[in-house]
Amino acid sequence: MARRERVVRMSVEQPLWRALTAYRVLTLLYAVLLAGFGREKYERPWVALAFLAFLALWTLVTLPRVANAANCTKRFLGLDLTVALTGILLTPLADFDAQHMDGPTLPSIWTAGSVLAFALKGGWRWAAFASTLVAVANIIERGEPSRDTFHNVVLVWVASIAIGYVVEVARASERTLARALEIEAATRERERLARDIHDSVLQVLAMVQRRGTALGGEAAELGRMAGEQEVALRTLVSSGLVPTTRVSEDSAEGAVVRAVDTDEAESAESDLRSLLAPHAGSRVTFAEPGAPVLLPGEAARELAAAVSAALDNVRAHAGPDAHAWILVEDEPDDVVVTVRDDGPGIPEGRLIQAEGEGRLGVALSIRGRLRDLGGTAELISVPGQGTEVELKVPKVSRGKAGSAR
Repeated sequence: MARRERVVRMSVEQPLWRALTAYRVLTLLYAVLLAGFGREKYERPWVALAFLAFLALWTLVTLPRVANAANCTKRFLGLDLTVALTGILLTPLADFDAQHMDGPTLPSIWTAGSVLAFALKGGWRWAAFASTLVAVANIIERGEPSRDTFHNVVLVWVASIAIGYVVEVARASERTLARALEIEAATRERERLARDIHDSVLQVLAMVQRRGTALGGEAAELGRMAGEQEVALRTLVSSGLVPTTRVSEDSAEGAVVRAVDTDEAESAESDLRSLLAPHAGSRVTFAEPGAPVLLPGEAARELAAAVSAALDNVRAHAGPDAHAWILVEDEPDDVVVTVRDDGPGIPEGRLIQAEGEGRLGVALSIRGRLRDLGGTAELISVPGQGTEVELKVPKVSRGKAGSAR
């Protein structure tokens, strides 16, 4: 069964575009009110009225253009900046004293919104280009620019460049995060496939090798070949070269592998006792609570697979006469399963050596599964006193952020 995880990511810069949309509307109202309260100073009020009417229409019509980066095209940016520059240069025609006084221009601070659009779209270089043109237009409009004029020009120039730089950093961080999430997803899928391979193919190859060696003759040669294939496959698993393939519904063989949402797979609860009960036998004692031990379906299956892997280790390493005990504890927040045996125990350093040889039963089939469930796996072994594996899984999923100890 293939699993499809839905990842919804919102661009980190999207709130900035929403802020810019609000800024353009508010500064339009400010420019209109400013002109209305100072209408007596205009020698040609019709120039101011015509421009502000056009500015209002332009701002409202182009609101969708500043909703996101995709809609904000280069052509729109050019036209928008042209509107702002035109308003600045038309100011002396409406107010003859504008060149000798430090009053506001017709578009006023609306102009900064046009520059900020450049910053959000193209970063600090685009912001520097747009703010430079605005600075030149302001200097031309003033004729004899004062210190306040230069102060305002530098302020817009520095602020727009800073915002453009922040946007570039945010985009780079978003790309890095997206890449990290892709790598994490691929790694988890490889680990899942590696666990499946370990629990099936590798176990069979190891059994064929042991039985063939014991029987001798032609069976010994078959066992030797199985052993070589086991080593080769373990190398692929440990090096992360196991392919992650899927069969589509349109394949030539007609095989169908349906993708299901992870949420749906986890919503159906399973009784862990029914999954672990088949392990009980003459050499395995199973102790369970009297009431159902309910876990999300995927969590129950993965926990049962980890228990199965622990029992495989008992059969493979504790000897033919070893006895194992499975104890299930249903705690308020967690489900704890303990697998204990009376074998010789694990020599110190053996697990690290096994991982180095590509034998990843404990690392992948046990710890890897519990880590993906947000749980923990603890292994306690004293030479001569057996081995105990404690597996703990939270009843309420904490995602896949938990780390195995």
